Amino acid sequence: MEKKVLYKSGENKSPRMFKNDFIDYFSRIHPMVIPVIYIPIIGYFIYQSIFVFEVGYLSFLGLTLGGIVFWTLFEYLLHRYFFHYEFKGKIGQRIHFIAHGVHHDYPNDHLRLVIPPAVSLSLAVALYWIFYLIFQDKGITASFYSGFMLGYLVYDMMHYATHYSKYRGKWFLKIKKNHMDHHYKNHDRGFGLSSTFWDIIFKTTHKK
Repeated sequence: MEKKVLYKSGENKSPRMFKNDFIDYFSRIHPMVIPVIYIPIIGYFIYQSIFVFEVGYLSFLGLTLGGIVFWTLFEYLLHRYFFHYEFKGKIGQRIHFIAHGVHHDYPNDHLRLVIPPAVSLSLAVALYWIFYLIFQDKGITASFYSGFMLGYLVYDMMHYATHYSKYRGKWFLKIKKNHMDHHYKNHDRGFGLSSTFWDIIFKTTHKK
């Protein structure tokens, strides 16, 4: 039997998460802040790749595409194994609520549909240096990283769109249905957001 997802409200409500007013204020973020921050960052690494480190165009395209594909896998694994991991104890439950539980309780809170920059930027910096330690080359890292961050940008915008966009494109509707079923049908399936590819590979697609 499919597990039914319990949610507190399908309305556009934004519950308080923190007692501290300052921290609670910055737990909310308008979706358009994300492209304002990340488009220049992506552009910078593209410029560095081509004009500073002189990565060849074909190599750049291949590495960028690799970064995008890796993002889709990273996104899937993060969503499935961290966002949905049920930590033990009060502190663990609190971590789960802050990281993802609040979104399932209030899925249409339009101010909590993208990752707050304080979190995403910290993770972005850490991942850049992890990639650099792996590749040991600034040009390769910059190219791969630009694709990875482009994947993240698309992911966050797609997440907002699945909840609020009225676009009727066939591909988009497939993505939207996968995510809506994740919220309202079974939250143990449909972990992919920017792509359903890894749900198919790991057999976590929604049952018909």
